[in-house]
Amino acid sequence: MGWTTYQFFLAGMMLVTGSINTLSTKWADIQCAEGDPKYSDYVDPRCKTGHMFYHPFFQAACMFLGELSCLLLFKIVFFYNKYKKTDKDFGPQTFSPFLLLPPAMCDMCATSLMYIGLALTYASSFQMLRGAVVIFTGLLSVAFLKRKLVFHHWLGMFSILVGLVLVGTSDLTEMKSGTMGANSIITGDLLIIMAQIITATQMVVEEAFLYKHKIPALQAVGWEGFFGFCVLSLLLIPFYFIDAGQFSKLPDDALDNAIDAFLQIANNRIILVGTLGTIISIAFFNFSGISVTKQMSATTRMVLDSLRTMVIWAVSLIAHWETFHWQELLGFSFLIIGTFIYNDAIFAPLLRRFNVLRPLPTEDRDLREPLIAEDDINYSTNSYDDKRADKYEPIN
Repeated sequence: MGWTTYQFFLAGMMLVTGSINTLSTKWADIQCAEGDPKYSDYVDPRCKTGHMFYHPFFQAACMFLGELSCLLLFKIVFFYNKYKKTDKDFGPQTFSPFLLLPPAMCDMCATSLMYIGLALTYASSFQMLRGAVVIFTGLLSVAFLKRKLVFHHWLGMFSILVGLVLVGTSDLTEMKSGTMGANSIITGDLLIIMAQIITATQMVVEEAFLYKHKIPALQAVGWEGFFGFCVLSLLLIPFYFIDAGQFSKLPDDALDNAIDAFLQIANNRIILVGTLGTIISIAFFNFSGISVTKQMSATTRMVLDSLRTMVIWAVSLIAHWETFHWQELLGFSFLIIGTFIYNDAIFAPLLRRFNVLRPLPTEDRDLREPLIAEDDINYSTNSYDDKRADKYEPIN
């Protein structure tokens, strides 16, 4: 049975908004503009006027603002159905929102590190290296959730590891071309990898504490956005006074400068468009991703997320943000194959059909997909469905 027009629309929205989210952030990073008056005497050799837009924590706060809008959407739908007196089940609404504070803090730390890494390395490498989250999630689930990984999980994780090494090798090759500094690229890549460890921790925390509360995914994303935005907005105040040394690209080496960010946005429309693109795209990406699972399957979302990486890489090449390297193409292939194998999609079922792999034991079939409880919801009723096997990747 083919897809409906609405399903094609959802798939397209997820692909486009997911790609825009990374590209718009990177686009803002490479722009120059006048900002805080105290930097007026600083001469940035990369800019004709002003200095580069380097505000990873400010950008992370913008991302959380986009997630917060998901809570607004949930509340609109909730009160609309309440007003219409429909029998739609939104799950028990008696939980404390503070249950979502720990995963929100993990998300805040991971997102901030990733945006620092994105400013220091390439957009395609950023997106590809995020695939490391599968490895760390698998390992942490064994350690803390007492999950048992079967052969295809380990095979998928190994394939992803090979892909990550190849992507890193392509970045080493890029260093020699002089496009970006060696220290910048290495630091950026390592920060992105570190962020995946924190993201994996977030997933395990959500699996351990949130699953039993049956919180609708859109509502969970919104509350995480609320806590992330509030906490990070307050942290931007002390960040103004903290000297980050080489980890900052600001003229005074401040960890971040929100005043400078607002002034640069006001003085450069491209930065404004990039910032709005980050906020709006993350909101629509979360909504469309949840809807794709509801209308189609988690496997479809996984494929679309892989296509998102291809789109980001292609745009980066077309925009001359980086140059083509065969190692990156090969690494991307290993990442995709490993993700599919880990999720028991396409490759592993084919190997079982030809008796290369033994059938998956019945008691282990719930391990075929990743562990993210926030998306393990039957959205036709907005309640958890224990029989459903569609579990998959993080939202942002």
